[in-house]
Amino acid sequence: MLIVDRLSKSFQRDGREFAAVDGLSFRVDTGEVYGLLGPNGAGKTTTLRCILGLLDPTSGDVLVDGYRVSEKPQAIKQRIGLVSASAGLYQWLTPREILDYFADVYSVPPDVAEKRIEELSDLLDLKLFLNQRSATLSTGQKQRVNLARALIHDPPVVLMDEPTLGLDVVGSQVVFDYVELLRTQKRAVVVSTHHLDEAGRLCDRFGLLFHGHLRNEGTLDELRQQTGQPGLVEMFVEMLRDRRSSA
Repeated sequence: MLIVDRLSKSFQRDGREFAAVDGLSFRVDTGEVYGLLGPNGAGKTTTLRCILGLLDPTSGDVLVDGYRVSEKPQAIKQRIGLVSASAGLYQWLTPREILDYFADVYSVPPDVAEKRIEELSDLLDLKLFLNQRSATLSTGQKQRVNLARALIHDPPVVLMDEPTLGLDVVGSQVVFDYVELLRTQKRAVVVSTHHLDEAGRLCDRFGLLFHGHLRNEGTLDELRQQTGQPGLVEMFVEMLRDRRSSA
């Protein structure tokens, strides 16, 4: 469903070119939750932006549902839902108005949009505040609206960037339940987070990025065999040690 194929992205810094992502390849199948993990500067955000079509790759490509981002960036956007901690709500609109607006942006027919809003309201328990101004919502309620917004156009792929940032235990559980829903709906999901304990609960497989390269990939058991480390935290500590020693 999602294929990242030898993706590279370079930038200019201090008059010199550096590769934020360098020959990165991985795939995420339907019904799979893939954890894209790495320390700051590993290339996670650049990778997500390339997948979304917000950055043009220097080389390589991304395929979503058979469409190449290099050829059909708009079609790619239609097939991806984004959940990001940095995504805000229009404070003077209600959740219903926000969902209606994004359904229109994605060219969802009004009758289909109305049905999806009702379905998402049931799934994510939005009904009590669906017609309430977003400025009055709690952090957890706003995150529920963000989760619904990502699905209003029924995308086969969902990207989640720090989805539990700033949430309490109850709010985080909503995200866990949401990911399980996406899994049962056979969507391909990419989760990027610094909360390694949560990543361990959410994800089926992991890709560990280091200096733009995919250093290790696999299930948690496979990563343990590859790295000789018992958990994700220890794997990260080892990567940070390597970064310091190579600096």
